Amino acid sequence: MAADSFDSSPGDITEVLGRLNCEDSWAELVPLVYRELRELARSYMLRERIGHVLEPTALVHETYLRLVRSTSIRWKNRCHFYGVAALLMRRILVDHARRLRAERRALTVTGPELVSASGSAGIDVEVLSDALDRLASMDARQCRVVELRYFGGLSVDEVASLLSVSTRTVKRDWNVARAWLHGELSMRSR
Repeated sequence: MAADSFDSSPGDITEVLGRLNCEDSWAELVPLVYRELRELARSYMLRERIGHVLEPTALVHETYLRLVRSTSIRWKNRCHFYGVAALLMRRILVDHARRLRAERRALTVTGPELVSASGSAGIDVEVLSDALDRLASMDARQCRVVELRYFGGLSVDEVASLLSVSTRTVKRDWNVARAWLHGELSMRSR
């Protein structure tokens, strides 16, 4: 998401987030961020397998509920907010994939239903999450760059600002992490 694609000014969002640290201003924040969260969820869903039962709106609403419940977060700015929202969306999709996989295991379905239910198009979010966990154990910053860029839709400049590193560092981490993930995901899909 480029900074100029936001309808609300970053200052407005950051101001409301600052108030969230002291009071309940969620009702004020929702109109400022809903469209961007919906776009973020839509971009996630485009990467999911065909026939996924979660819709972008449901993903946004579940993310919102988790954000409201997380009282321990001290909001810094808009980039921090969207980074946390992106991470929550990833976790929601992974949890959903794990639940579906467990349900499929519980059902002893054989034949074509099982093949069509697995939906081979798109990235298996659970496999991707496992790969990101392995990447985080090797290089936490590279993992965070991937989460913020891929899931959060943040620009290189926004990630650099959020992580307090140079844009060159973000670009290098992004390229190395993408190459590593490509190798990991290729091995898993065989």
